[in-house]
Amino acid sequence: MHSSAQHLNETIYTENKHLYNMLSLLGRNIYFPNEGNIAQALEAKEKAYNFVATTGIATENEEPMHLKVVKDLLPSFDNQDIFPYAPTRGKEELRLLWKKKLIKNNPSLKEDSLVTPIVTAGITQGLSVISDLFVDPNDTVILPDKSWENYEFMFGKYKNANVTTYPLFNSEFKFNSMGLKNTILSHKDKGKVIIIFNFPNNPTGFTPSIQEKEEIKNVIKECADQGINIVAICDDAYYGLFYEDSINGSTFEVLHDVHPKVFAVKLDGATKEDYVWGLRIGFITFSLDSKNLQKALDQKVIGVLRATTSSGSHVSQTVILHALKSKDYMEQKHEKFKTMKTRANRVKQILSNSKFNKVWDYYPFNSGYFICLKIKSVDARKLRIHLLENYGVGVIALNQSDVRIAFSCIEENDLEDLFEYVYKAIRDLV
Repeated sequence: MHSSAQHLNETIYTENKHLYNMLSLLGRNIYFPNEGNIAQALEAKEKAYNFVATTGIATENEEPMHLKVVKDLLPSFDNQDIFPYAPTRGKEELRLLWKKKLIKNNPSLKEDSLVTPIVTAGITQGLSVISDLFVDPNDTVILPDKSWENYEFMFGKYKNANVTTYPLFNSEFKFNSMGLKNTILSHKDKGKVIIIFNFPNNPTGFTPSIQEKEEIKNVIKECADQGINIVAICDDAYYGLFYEDSINGSTFEVLHDVHPKVFAVKLDGATKEDYVWGLRIGFITFSLDSKNLQKALDQKVIGVLRATTSSGSHVSQTVILHALKSKDYMEQKHEKFKTMKTRANRVKQILSNSKFNKVWDYYPFNSGYFICLKIKSVDARKLRIHLLENYGVGVIALNQSDVRIAFSCIEENDLEDLFEYVYKAIRDLV
């Protein structure tokens, strides 16, 4: 093991042995090479007064060399904010603004214990980084039975973890806190579990109520009290799209300091919050009271980034930074929120038609992009193909009974026609 990794491990173990025990083999071996090219280039930038011949970019007339055809597409940005590599952690000003936003949205978070968010290439890379640090083959990863399929692919296939599920809803269609608890305790002998919380949920569009949020907190605390180390990954991809009867903050807010044996990490980003899917800007944020512990874990996070992508898109970060600083940002964002909420309300209005009760039920939804139908009497996979081939309508069949519909990408005036097509297709197949 490299001495730098050993030093970080000693710091983490001294400050929080539970967190040390959560680290994967890679998590223990990784470090940021402070003596490498990046460190030497930073030192040269500070001290060299004749020439700086360190960084692997080309310059011309004291500016980053570039093609005019590219610059012409981005005329409002300074060349320094487009062409050079972004820092491994991301642009500092963007990171500070995102931290300020997190504290505003989640008032119980403490500025001193909250690390400055680290930029990733979308939330998917954030998940990948955390899995590298904390997931070994055969570790237990717990998901609800209604979840984004890429979790199973990433943790189960790519990391070779043991992915297990619990029913998201209980018999009363409330968050199944008892199911979560029983699933965690059934893996008590492993000593460690990784749990993913994704609210608003993909595929159902469900977010827990304030009471259910407290139930989650109590379950996690009780299981940690029984000696289980818990890595709680809060995937807040759809954060802010809360329409009714739900928490208005992240599960990270109640889990980040719930117990010494619980390490919570918040993954979020501009991707869906700011409607810029293709820019691929996400953030990793965690909260630790010890500054030494913060620095040690930060070094491991950026060590993984250095070993994989090195740094994210500078252009994308510049775009988001300028947007966050714009005086029109909040007003425009609120307008888009109203559009999404109006669509969600329209879906509920459409589904109130009693004729639909004969062919489907729908899972609770109060947020996000999606609604999930539970189809009666017809195989959802056959329904998907029938819809596509006979009505030109595309939906996602999750399994034999469940169909996910993204109302986020359907105009309000078209929603009724969409559900009528689904209804007709089911009647065709009955």
